[in-house]
Amino acid sequence: MNRRDFNQLIGMGAAGILLPNLPAFSRTVSPEALLEAGIDVAVKKRLADAALNAAKSKGASYTDVRIGRYLNQFVITREDKVQNIVNTESYGVGVRVIADGCWGFAAVVDAKNEADMAKAAEKAVAIAKANARLMKEPVQLAPQKGYGEVSWKAPIKRNAFEVPIKEKVDLLLSVNSAALQNGANYVNSVMFMVNEQKYFASSDGTYADQDIHRIWPNFTVTAIDPKTGKFETRNTLSSPMGMGYEYLQVNPADKVTGITTRYNKGYDMLEDVTAAAKQARAKHAAKSVEAGKYDLVLDPSHLWLTIHESVGHPLELDRVLGYEANFAGTSFATLDKWQSKNFNYGSKQVNLIADKTQVGSLGAVGYDDEGVKTKQWDLVKDGTLVNYQAIRDQVHIIGEKESQGCCYADSWSSVQFQRMANVSLAAGKTPLSVQEMIKDVKKGIYIIGDGSFSIDQQRYNFQFGGQLFYEIKNGEIVGMLKDVAYQSNTQEFWNSCAQVCDERDYRLGGSFFDGKGQPSQSSAVSHGSSTARFNGVNVINTARKI
Repeated sequence: MNRRDFNQLIGMGAAGILLPNLPAFSRTVSPEALLEAGIDVAVKKRLADAALNAAKSKGASYTDVRIGRYLNQFVITREDKVQNIVNTESYGVGVRVIADGCWGFAAVVDAKNEADMAKAAEKAVAIAKANARLMKEPVQLAPQKGYGEVSWKAPIKRNAFEVPIKEKVDLLLSVNSAALQNGANYVNSVMFMVNEQKYFASSDGTYADQDIHRIWPNFTVTAIDPKTGKFETRNTLSSPMGMGYEYLQVNPADKVTGITTRYNKGYDMLEDVTAAAKQARAKHAAKSVEAGKYDLVLDPSHLWLTIHESVGHPLELDRVLGYEANFAGTSFATLDKWQSKNFNYGSKQVNLIADKTQVGSLGAVGYDDEGVKTKQWDLVKDGTLVNYQAIRDQVHIIGEKESQGCCYADSWSSVQFQRMANVSLAAGKTPLSVQEMIKDVKKGIYIIGDGSFSIDQQRYNFQFGGQLFYEIKNGEIVGMLKDVAYQSNTQEFWNSCAQVCDERDYRLGGSFFDGKGQPSQSSAVSHGSSTARFNGVNVINTARKI
């Protein structure tokens, strides 16, 4: 679990309530209510048109309307007990306009009729006109063609909300039992399930109806050394995914065996927790790392977080411009570096891609929250910085004529703004397995799973930990290590990338609750990679006192 996920999850009350930030105006509902049909698309269009027409009549030059229904279910357990089961629903409308060259926004909860919609639109226009008095320069909105009436649905095979709660509880309690039977002293397990039903309409002529699903099963096991009283933990190696409950129903034929077992098309929670309990116990006997330079072999379950922090965030154009600084600052990757057309972000092996279309990813949608059809584009090509992530009112700054389709709001009541796309390291083109990569390493460390991290205010200097660490000597794994963290800066680190395994090893990681903005909003985003090797990286011992 990374720092942002942890910050979202630390609100545990005495009754065992453990919840992330929920969409505004969320209300508790029954499990059955999560399966009720939302408002008919024809009704949504009629409501949206009422807002579009009202805004235009009051002088708006552009209007978009988002009608959102946000459904959440969280099942939370610890050892042999169910701590909480929470079902929530949030429904409302957000209207955004440009009037007198300036943005205005208003929202209304439980909008039921055309009058509610018109009132929200009129308020948004009034706010825009008031804001315009302080405006330094008018909004420059990239042109966007209207798509008419379109729809997109996540290609799930089994709606997680249709799975009986007993089945989910039984799975989590089985996971806990397996952990306790294999050496854990404590274990908690959680299943997060989300469904966003989003309808977007704009004065450009787009009416987009979308149905988005996400799921994240996860756990933490703790093993205590009875002699010393010290404890070690191992968190889940699952990835949150833009999938349905089929994510938890694996096919044995997809099994890939290694230090940790994985499945190419799913996640076996029982198998992972069994290994986790044994590995947490084994950490007590692991050798404490000797600080120094090592070649690092980084598993995708670890590397996703380094990509997220050292690539995803610093290449958000609002951070580059200094418009956004919440959650760890702005960016070192300033416009002058991009304008030079030769800024060396990494080695020739480094190709970093933004993609809002990748099937099964957390960020996959058909249309973003500005009605822009999503796509894939290059951020770093053969090691050179070539682009950023930008939306409709930003792209003119980097000389582009259309948005990249990465605008998002976490609720109907939140103003949409530029959010990170799925940002991934492309797989290597030359056939290369993890075993073959390790055979060429003389002095190295194989790191699995994400851990704690720290990064500076320009997303440049950083330190990353992990879940599991294995020493590599002369091409062989010789034992487990502990107290490992590596330090580098973004440019130095990505330039040390020497090899990337091929697409057979490609996997997604990601963050279910990535925070940004003030007031803070939370989004879900995936980061894919194959296992990669980074040569000569500085490793420190986190247990040694300076």
